[in-house]
Amino acid sequence: MKKILCPSMMCANFENLGKEVKDLEEAGFDIFHLDVMDGNFVPNFGMGLQDIEYICKNTTKSCDVHLMVTNPSAYVEKFIKLGASIVYVHPETDPHITRTLQMIKDLGAKAGIAINPGTSFESVKEVLHLCEYVMIMSVNPGFAGQKYLDFVTPKFKKFVEEAKNYGGYKVMIDGACSPEKIKELSAIGVSGFILGTSALFGKDKSYQEICKELREL
Repeated sequence: MKKILCPSMMCANFENLGKEVKDLEEAGFDIFHLDVMDGNFVPNFGMGLQDIEYICKNTTKSCDVHLMVTNPSAYVEKFIKLGASIVYVHPETDPHITRTLQMIKDLGAKAGIAINPGTSFESVKEVLHLCEYVMIMSVNPGFAGQKYLDFVTPKFKKFVEEAKNYGGYKVMIDGACSPEKIKELSAIGVSGFILGTSALFGKDKSYQEICKELREL
């Protein structure tokens, strides 16, 4: 199974964003991961609309948007129009999550849920038939550079095992995604990896070298 490698653009070098996008695309990464935070659902602010629009318009790769916001349904259409082809929403912040997921699909994008470390499989299983992606947070959302929470690992196994019963969604990891974790989790069937400072950015290697090494793990 080919790994889906997704640079977390919140961690990129914004002094030369155009070069970052070009270099990451040429290196062979798969999906640009774009974080949106409102300072309410999580205690931080994410990427700006202009940055997200620029990345979406200047790559041939797919772009996903991770909405760490309250009332995500109010923003779904905006980000799909900016160019997002995958939209992740948090069920913890949306009382009408099934409606929001269906809205994403009706607007022509792929629907995903992002779930916090304390959110169980049982609490979201009723909406999994609407999801093409399930992104499990292995840290508390909102900040890069956190430590992996080991108690989350069994949850990855559970979601991978259950995927066949809910249409075959892809399981992704977001948070403290080191090469060691990529090797461990890909072995149990995790498909996609959101790459930040633990595996990709700020290293003394080219993006091409890193991409090749991660695929070979």
